[in-house]
Amino acid sequence: DVQLVESGGGSVQHGGSLRLSCVASTWPHTRSCMGWYRQAPGKEREAIALFGSDGSTSYDDSVKGRFIISKEHTNTTLYLQMNNLKSEDTAVYYCAADSRVVECSFWSMNIQNVHYGLNYWGKGTQVTVS
Repeated sequence: DVQLVESGGGSVQHGGSLRLSCVASTWPHTRSCMGWYRQAPGKEREAIALFGSDGSTSYDDSVKGRFIISKEHTNTTLYLQMNNLKSEDTAVYYCAADSRVVECSFWSMNIQNVHYGLNYWGKGTQVTVS
């Protein structure tokens, strides 16, 4: 079974940077859509960056231009480079993957998550910006 383990979280000052990593015990299906989600206190979990099996990337407006999602060429690690961090970025960050969505988009992943749940989730890593 696939296990996703996030790391790289921590405390950072406003304007600082962090890089999160998500290591897969075995890489999800080659057609998987992978992504980073976050959940701030009192708020719902939200998708912020997606990486498609074709190498395509997409970002939520809240992080566009500041965060970069990438994947190691060996297909074992997904990264999230976070720059110019703001207090509103404080949250628990999760890595997730699903092989059933036809399109790796925020809309598709949201529908999949709401109705069926995504295939795989990590346990999260805390990011605190002060």
